[in-house]
Order: sequence, then structure tokens, then C-alpha cells
Amino acid sequence: MYLWAKVGDSGAPGKAGALALKDRLELMFFLGQYNHNLDDKGRLTIPARFRDTLAAESAYIMQGFDMNLLVLTEATFEQISQRVNQASLTDAAARLLRRLLFSTASRVDFDKAGRILIPQFLRETAGIDSDAVVVGAGKYVEIWSPERWAAQVRLLQDAEVTTSRFEPYSILFG
Repeated sequence: MYLWAKVGDSGAPGKAGALALKDRLELMFFLGQYNHNLDDKGRLTIPARFRDTLAAESAYIMQGFDMNLLVLTEATFEQISQRVNQASLTDAAARLLRRLLFSTASRVDFDKAGRILIPQFLRETAGIDSDAVVVGAGKYVEIWSPERWAAQVRLLQDAEVTTSRFEPYSILFG
């Protein structure tokens, strides 16, 4: 009883400092998908829900693995960098991964309108022209051309293939 008396109603709706489960999840994970336009200079507006987390620390943009772009928090980028740098220099695949990671990565800054500048070579690599889809992917954000994102959605909407594709991951609830 004593412990509950101390907690009181701190989690009650409307109490300052209390976050709804939805808000806590969005602070831990990047969730959802958003369609945005790029301006003539190649700047893309990042959704406010993503921007708050990304702008709180530095963020990096880099080429993804699926003809898309990745936006990582500084902490996530550092974790990946450390793992990649632990691999042997004699490992050809590790050298390729280093090149992919470090030669395409760029620190991003947010302007007052919440936009980031996507370097031209990254826009070309991802096939992004005037429109983009910004996708939450858990610990990072993906940026896709609308056409390539539509192809991903089609893959995910094939229930039979999706079920067999993800079966080895043993996703359990409860």
C-alpha cells in the first residue's frame, strides 16, 4: 500500500509528465509512413514525430540496402560504426560494408522548417526526385521514392509469401 501511495495518480490522464503508451512508443521507435515533397534544393521535411528524436542529437543520412536511404540517430550510427570497424581489414565483405557506410554517410542538420538537405548523389541512388516517402523502421528512418516504396508495400501485402518469409523469426506475442 505504501508504494502505491507514493506513486499516487502520476500516470492519470491529464497529469503533467505522464506520457500515453502511444507517445512512449514513438519516443522509443520510429513508427508510421509519411508522404512529403522535396523542394528545388533537395530539402525534405521530416515529420515532427521523427524530427524531435533526430534533432535531439545529431543525425546521419546514408545509402540504405534496398535502393533507399537511412536516417540514423547519432547513437545508432555510432553503434553500427563500432561493429563495422571491429571487422578484419582482410575481410572483403567488411571492407565493402565500410565503404557503403562511411562513403555515403553525411551528418544532417535541420533548418527552421524541419527540413534536411539530402545530398544529390543520395537522391540519385535512391531514385528520389520531387516526392519521397518517409518511413519509420523502429530504430531508424527510411526514405524511399514513392515507386520503390509501393513495390515494398506490394511485397508486404502478399499474406502467404509474407507469412512464410517471416516464419524463421519466430515472432511471438505474449
